[in-house]
Formats: sequence, C-alpha cells, structure tokens
Amino acid sequence: MRKEDVKNVLETLDRVYGVTKEGFYHQQPWQLLAAIMLSAQSTDKQVEEVLPSLYRRFQTAEQMSEAPLEQIEDSIRSIGLYKNKARNLKKCCTQITQEYGGEVPKDMDKLLTLAGVGRKTATLFLADAYGIPGVTVDTHVFRISRRLGWALGKNPVEVEVELQKVLPEEYWNRINFQLIYHGRSVCTSRKAKCGDCVLMEWCEKKMEK
Repeated sequence: MRKEDVKNVLETLDRVYGVTKEGFYHQQPWQLLAAIMLSAQSTDKQVEEVLPSLYRRFQTAEQMSEAPLEQIEDSIRSIGLYKNKARNLKKCCTQITQEYGGEVPKDMDKLLTLAGVGRKTATLFLADAYGIPGVTVDTHVFRISRRLGWALGKNPVEVEVELQKVLPEEYWNRINFQLIYHGRSVCTSRKAKCGDCVLMEWCEKKMEK
C-alpha cells in the first residue's frame, strides 16, 4: 500500500473511532495489568462488571498474592477461563510483590516473565499504562492489516514487525483499539461487510467475502 493510502486509512480511522479510548477501570498499574489479563477470550463488558468488586476485595498486588485461590476464582467466576486466570493472577501478583517491590515493570522482557503475560498483553499494558508505543496484534489487527495489505506475516510477531515499519510511531497505540472496533463491527472474520466499510477504497481484499 502506498504511503498516501496508509495516511488516508489512518485519518479515516481517527475520524470514525477517535484517537483515545476508555481503558479498563483501575487506580494502580497492577490493576490495569490484571484487567487486560482477564480480557483474554472475554468481552470488555464482562471484565468491567467484575473489576470494582475485585479491587475492593484485593486492594494491592500483595493482598491478591496472599489470597486463597478460591477467593480469586469466586471474584471472577463470571469470566471465561476463570480458574486458569485466577491461578495466573495470583502467581503474577506474587512475582510483582516479591521480585519488583509491588511495582509492575516497564520493561517488555521483564513483563514477559510474569505468569499469564504474553507479548500482546505486555504491549497493550505498556501502551495504556505508560504511553509506550507498541503495536498489539490480536486477531482483529492481524486479519485487517493483512486485508489492507499492510502486512504479509504468518504470525502475530511477524505482523507486529511489519506494522511498525508501515505505520508512523504516533499511531501505534491507537491502531490497537481502532482495528479491534472495526473488526468487531465491519471487517469481521467470516463475512466482511465490505459495502459498509469506510476503508474499502484502500483495501486490497475488498472483493473477497
């Protein structure tokens, strides 16, 4: 895709979806990391519904690390894969408490040592918590960037590298939520609504159904 077309797409996404998003409810960085971890294979609405009571029950990472696993499970029972997520939350908070003095690290490599934190979660956390530029490649970003011709990579890491070359750095953080919104409502996985798509003019796969 030509640079001018990339510019047009980015400006259109800004106009349609805005340049900022409302993040998960949190008051401390560890809480934001926990919310992002909980959001995997769950809706934002499901996560938002449990966060206030979860953070009233466990007010620090240390409290969550010391809590019986059953209490954490009970607090997030309405979220998919809650048992596995509860185990990861407890272990992650233990690591944050014991290895980092209760502070979530700002370093990608250190974040990736935390239980339940993969590259996508770490990149999104750094972007939302500290404004550190990064492209988060979830299923929507992966699919749409390939349809637009921005990337050809066969896995999220390859696509992340390609997008960092194609997109100006100031767009990296907001492209994450813009393409997620677009993927949920228009450029869906099974049958894209090309007739309703504001990006169709610049899409290389617009004739595919």
